[in-house]
Parts: sequence; structure tokens; C-alpha cells
Amino acid sequence: MKLTKMHGLGNDFVVFSDPNGANKDYTELAIKLCHRQTGIGADGLAIVVPSDVADIRMRIINSDGSEAEMCGNAIRCFSKYAYEHGQITTDTFTIETLAGIMKPSLTIENGKVTLVTVDMGKPFFNSKDIPMDVNIDKVIDYPLELNGEIIPVSSVLMGVPHTEVFVEDVTKIALHTQGPQLETHPIFPRKSNINYVEVVNDHHIKVRTWERGAGATLACGTGSCASAVMSYEKGLTGREVDVELYLGTLHISYREDSTVFMTGPAEEVFETELNID
Repeated sequence: MKLTKMHGLGNDFVVFSDPNGANKDYTELAIKLCHRQTGIGADGLAIVVPSDVADIRMRIINSDGSEAEMCGNAIRCFSKYAYEHGQITTDTFTIETLAGIMKPSLTIENGKVTLVTVDMGKPFFNSKDIPMDVNIDKVIDYPLELNGEIIPVSSVLMGVPHTEVFVEDVTKIALHTQGPQLETHPIFPRKSNINYVEVVNDHHIKVRTWERGAGATLACGTGSCASAVMSYEKGLTGREVDVELYLGTLHISYREDSTVFMTGPAEEVFETELNID
């Protein structure tokens, strides 16, 4: 099987095409390939499979073997892969995901994709949509108890559940200890991605993410979208926001009609071929 290692600002994936992969169980393969010491090493698999409702379908399998509804960095890698490997021949197309139909637009230079803009859809704020085991129309600064401490959290469904914790300095957070505790808090029946957000000014934020099913990652596309949306909803930024991550920046546009657009790069690291049962 031919495999391509790719990353979106450090959030890395093993990408491949499987015409027979619509219902295949990739749990063991994901755990094997994503292992940093004994495999290729990645935050997850992004798999190209046929679609009956869109031009193409993306399946996302996290490094722990669980399947995600959507991933913002993966969809940019997936879009670049699909175009440069001839799966798609146009610069705009549709991708079926478990979170709905996504619509990427490609910036192409000399036959190579340099930027991908994705219509990420609209956020959902009601606690039942996220979901959370509370009854709130819009979850902003909810006082969540954790280990005897009250942490104000703001949550939103941006394809997948995201919870934002606003902090003074993202370099001083307990990402690897508090992150997984918040991810698995009983208030989140399907767990939640956790984003720590530092507001620099009204058009610039910094984000660090603990991802559901993958742990700490260098970037999270849906998390960047959720963080930008929630920064606006809290009155801290405008609708156009640059999200600074470890290795670069994503631009998030939160339009007047509530549609969210994400623009950023994707890079191919290498290609290889492995015998996989």
C-alpha cells in the first residue's frame, strides 16, 4: 500500500486511498502506523474513500484507533493529497465527512497546492448539541468543577466538540495534566477537545490544544476555528482572526451568517510503500 506522510502546521497524518475502505475497521492499523517509535508516527490516518453524496469522502482515524467526525488540519492535507494524486482535478470540490459536507478551495502554484481554504460550516452552541450534560442555550464561561477548582469553560460544536479555556499565557498551562482530565470530564458524554486560548489583540489569538483521541498536538484546525468563534462570542476579537500555533498561523473568518472559513497550508513529508495485511 502506498502511504503519504503529511502535516498541517505540525498536526501530522498518514494519508492513503482505499477504494474498499468505506466500512473497514482501521483501529489496529491506526495504532500501528501512528506509533511514534515503532510506526511511521502520526496523530491519525486520513483515508480517501468513495462517496455517494460528495466528490470524495474522508475518514479520520485517531492515533488511538477511534474515528473522528472531522479534523481541520487533516482536511487540508487530504485536499492537497486528493488534488496532487489525481483523485480530484478541480480547485473546488466537496468532501463527505461524519460532520457533514465540507467545501475546500485550493490555491495552486505550478501544479502544487500551497494553501487550502475550507468552508467549515456553522458552529452549534447549545449544550445538547456539543454535547454536555447541562441545559444551556450557549455555553460561555460555565463554572466547571475539576479537582476542587472552578474552571470557566466555553464550549461549542465545530464539527467535533471543543471546549475553550481562556488564559493569560498559553506557555504556562498544564496541558498534559489538566487537558486529559477536562477531555474525559463526566459533563462531556462523548468527551471533548480542549483548547487553551490566549487573546493577544482583537485579531490575534494563540491556541494550544489537547485533542480527543490524540492528546497534545502541534495544531488543531477545528480547535482554531472553535477558539476564534468563541473569542468573538465573548467580545474579545473581531470576526477575522489569526490563530497562532506552534509552527505557524491559520486565518479564521467567522462570517456574518455564522459560516466559518479556515485558510492554511498543508505539506507533504514523504511517500512510502508498505505491505499491510
